Amino acid sequence: MADVQNMYDGREIEIDKVGVKDVKYPIIVLDRANGHQNTIATIDMYVSLPHHYKGTHMSRFVEILHEYKNMINMKNFPDILGEMKVRLDAEAAHMSVAFPYFIKKEAPVSKTPSYMEYQCGFKGSMNVENKMTEFIVSVSVPINTLCPCSKEISEHGAHNQRGITRVEVNTRKFFWIEDLITIVEHSASSDIYSILKREDEKYITEHAFNNPKFVEDVVRGISEQLSHDDNVRWFSIEAENFESIHNHSAYAYLERDKKGGSI
Repeated sequence: MADVQNMYDGREIEIDKVGVKDVKYPIIVLDRANGHQNTIATIDMYVSLPHHYKGTHMSRFVEILHEYKNMINMKNFPDILGEMKVRLDAEAAHMSVAFPYFIKKEAPVSKTPSYMEYQCGFKGSMNVENKMTEFIVSVSVPINTLCPCSKEISEHGAHNQRGITRVEVNTRKFFWIEDLITIVEHSASSDIYSILKREDEKYITEHAFNNPKFVEDVVRGISEQLSHDDNVRWFSIEAENFESIHNHSAYAYLERDKKGGSI
């Protein structure tokens, strides 16, 4: 049968990225507590397309994904990108993987167990020299904050709200996603839990009241931790509070390059 994708294209225009987007696929990721965790990922896979090819072979992306579905993690990400380059005869390869990750957490007083969901992801690129030009790990962590200004000016109580803090890091070597999530949660007024008993709610309410945080405090607190971690080359942090008494969100963002050199 005719291979139309391999036919010659005379316009001499290279394409930076071609491939498949928003592929839903079951994968297995590393889990510090249990070894492995099954999850469902949303995956984008792209390669560069030389000017003389009419198109790329879309089915090969999913074939490669199927071969690696039993484990996708920081350690074998370069292997997947390298396979994409070889199988699709490309100079560069790019992939992003986003997935829900679940951690078993105990309520602070009753110790009632439940599972918390965190949105996590990997994204990376490989160049013509088979070097990783980018590899980023991301986590999105739900948190609770209590407003320092509200506490200062109010005779009774202070307003608080849920928020989402997203952190991206580029590191020198492997690390556990759980450690990054812990850093974020410790920088908030209090953690978020799936199940709380009355004694837990009392504890968290009082703990947050004694630990007020602006979004500025959240990103600065995380930045302090990552800045002193020699494994981290680069990071970005964004915190968004879904304000409970305002018709808008509060937002803060910072990004730092620690001049760690090439990946």
